[in-house]
Amino acid sequence: MAGFCSKCGAQVVPGAYVCSACGTPIAAAPPAAVPVPPPVPPRQGSSALKIVLIILAIFVGLGILGAGAVGFIAWRAAHAIRMAANGEKMSLNLPGGSFSAGGGESFSASDLGTDIYPGASQIKDGSMRMTLPTGTMVSAGYLTSDSKDQVVAFYKNKFGSANTTAFDSADGSVITYAKSQQESVVVTVTTSPSQYGGKTQIRIVHTTSAKSS
Repeated sequence: MAGFCSKCGAQVVPGAYVCSACGTPIAAAPPAAVPVPPPVPPRQGSSALKIVLIILAIFVGLGILGAGAVGFIAWRAAHAIRMAANGEKMSLNLPGGSFSAGGGESFSASDLGTDIYPGASQIKDGSMRMTLPTGTMVSAGYLTSDSKDQVVAFYKNKFGSANTTAFDSADGSVITYAKSQQESVVVTVTTSPSQYGGKTQIRIVHTTSAKSS
């Protein structure tokens, strides 16, 4: 569309940069706004399923190998799902097995592969139980008013020095006990002033493998 010069009023040819009558520069029209598509909303509920599938893939692929790392990843994934934060329980029926997390399920010493620390109370979140043709994994958390060092000493004394490794730091300790080539127990002991009123947290992961050595 043709315009007019703001100085002399002469008609300006479309696309011209100056007025042909007086030479006054013609201001360029502002570019049209390009519409920006709205962001795609994230798919709800997909992250929890992905986490569960990752747990299963790691467990099936590694079996009993790296039980400590697998147990820690599995607990973190179950905790991230946050199903137990509001008392819910998530269960999956799998070919030849099952997976469940949350719900405040109770565990026995046999389930955990070791004794529960005396007087400790179970944490309602972060618990899980998984059964597959390749093996099983059970994880549960507990709280105690005793110090981290007292809890660590209890489990080190119970497991003994044979087939036991321990990693200690200022933030916590990880004790791994290989009961056999097909079975292991990992106990993680931590203390944080910002969590659970500063009480000592105990996480036990019991892993068994159906594969023979």
